[in-house]
Amino acid sequence: MKRIILLCCFTLCFGKIYAQNNDADYVKQHYIKKEVYIPMRDGKKLFTSIYLPKDQAVKYPIMLSRTPFGVGPYGEDNYKRVLGQNMLFTKEGYIFVFQDVRGRYMSEGDFVDIRPLIDNKKPNESDENSDAYDTIDWLVKNLPNNNGRVGIVGTSYPGYYTSAALPNAHPALKAASPQAPVTDWFMGDDFHHNGAFFQMDGFGYFSGFGVPRPKPLKPEDVKNGIKSHITDGYKFFLDMGSLAHFKERYMGDSVQFWSDMMAHPNYDAFWKARNIRPRLKNIGPATLEVGGLFDAEDLFGAQHVYEALEKQNPQSHKNILVMGPWSHGSWESGSGESLGDQNFGTGVSDWYRENILLPFFNYYLKDKGTMDLPEAAIFITGANQWKKFDTWPPKNTVEKTLYLHANGKLSFDAPTAAGAFDEYVSDPAAPVPYQNGVQAGRSATYMLDDQRFAERRPDVKTYQTDALTEDITLTGPVIADLFASTTGTDADFVVKLIDVFPDDYPNPRPNPKNLIMGGYEMMVRGDIFRGRYRNSFEKPEPFVPGKAAEIKYTLNDIAHTFKKGHRIMVQVQSSWFPLVDRNPQKFVDIYKAKDSDFQKATIRIYHTAQKRSGIKVTVLQ
Repeated sequence: MKRIILLCCFTLCFGKIYAQNNDADYVKQHYIKKEVYIPMRDGKKLFTSIYLPKDQAVKYPIMLSRTPFGVGPYGEDNYKRVLGQNMLFTKEGYIFVFQDVRGRYMSEGDFVDIRPLIDNKKPNESDENSDAYDTIDWLVKNLPNNNGRVGIVGTSYPGYYTSAALPNAHPALKAASPQAPVTDWFMGDDFHHNGAFFQMDGFGYFSGFGVPRPKPLKPEDVKNGIKSHITDGYKFFLDMGSLAHFKERYMGDSVQFWSDMMAHPNYDAFWKARNIRPRLKNIGPATLEVGGLFDAEDLFGAQHVYEALEKQNPQSHKNILVMGPWSHGSWESGSGESLGDQNFGTGVSDWYRENILLPFFNYYLKDKGTMDLPEAAIFITGANQWKKFDTWPPKNTVEKTLYLHANGKLSFDAPTAAGAFDEYVSDPAAPVPYQNGVQAGRSATYMLDDQRFAERRPDVKTYQTDALTEDITLTGPVIADLFASTTGTDADFVVKLIDVFPDDYPNPRPNPKNLIMGGYEMMVRGDIFRGRYRNSFEKPEPFVPGKAAEIKYTLNDIAHTFKKGHRIMVQVQSSWFPLVDRNPQKFVDIYKAKDSDFQKATIRIYHTAQKRSGIKVTVLQ
């Protein structure tokens, strides 16, 4: 048996290496690589790597990607293994262009994190919008055998640069796909969700960004400003104490953006300038927003860029949304058949690339095929099937509320009791972990993980329905609406919507992880809200100890079928550590809080006829 297993492992590994080598050989055989500096309107030059098809029998469209992550490998004799996001594009026939954005790696200029777009730019002023415009203008005028059409695509941070290219775009830019685009670093992407600081993402980001550089440098020559070694993230961040220690112990003065961020704890002009949504107007190119329903980093971006484009642009503008059961960027490669402990029974990513992504760009850049793509293509988890919609969120829905009740009950019936509440003690010295087990860094799959570990804690309140008598599909936004009080003056609230599998649910076969799926509590959606912002993100307010207040916030959209025999569960807690920093539960500037500011607090969640805590959902008909 061991020999068979070893042979299978060798065969899989060898096959993967062989395929990668074949991919690399294909690129070298079919493309010529050039490296150039493209001048911008303010005189700075941006390093650009260009792959031109050797076959010059036809004219090719240009596929552009602007990135802060480096366009390596550097050197005209060193080739990428894959051009575009995958081999489908590599073999389709495009001119591929990769550019180091201003101030990163080999490009000139200074780097600014999520550089704000400049309204009413002067002729010699540059931002990411003008840099994209100037790059496209140079490409169509200087690259041989191009057909005058350009597409732009990017995932995560490059997704921001894709969005930034859209307003008043160059006429040659015909199609764009912002994928999991960084969109608003205070409300929902990477660094913050609803004002709560996502410290694990922040720590990871600054290990590779923000360090000043004296001149253009290749990645291997850029110095890392953070010195640390983490084996247990929970212990590391708990031992670190308050956020103020992060800089003094691990970073010094090496990263300016950290200092900028710590100086802007609320949603002020600094953060608003970095929210690109209000500027997504006057859009000409067709757009395709792509996101993962379980994206741990930038789920917010795809949904909200789509929403902004819909609201702020004419109906004639083609705008498509695709959401699949993916982690961050996982739609770019692999079959997408599974994620974490869940198997979706089909090659979700394969279907998307073949039926959505490639046809979209081929139609607008090559006049190839027909434009019969839906307004929204959404994968419904639970039912595990793609569904096409004419609008998103869908119109054929009914709004309902799942109300919290005494004794851990959850129901669509409103509570009628007087004075009913549940309470728990939230202790910053022993915060609720966001995931079971020990992890060095932030997990990519926590957003659909089993939540049984959390249910067993006394500082997590759990509510669930009876076993469902029929399937129920929820689509669109989830709105948490809690009535709560605290003995402190500040508090965080985490709300999780969970699919509870029946006790007799079968284990997978084979079962290499030794999973027990009976009673599995799959998180469908969860998010946090910093209570001080319940009335205003610009002007935070303390809680009055012991006085109930309404905490209402919108979680990211879902698309999930709770199957017959399953239960719907809601969990409420006040920490999500170390994913999110700890709230001192005292109304102070958390970024400057002292270790002595952290205190226990008793949290009450009310479910009375007057204070009806619940979760608002939309049921697909």
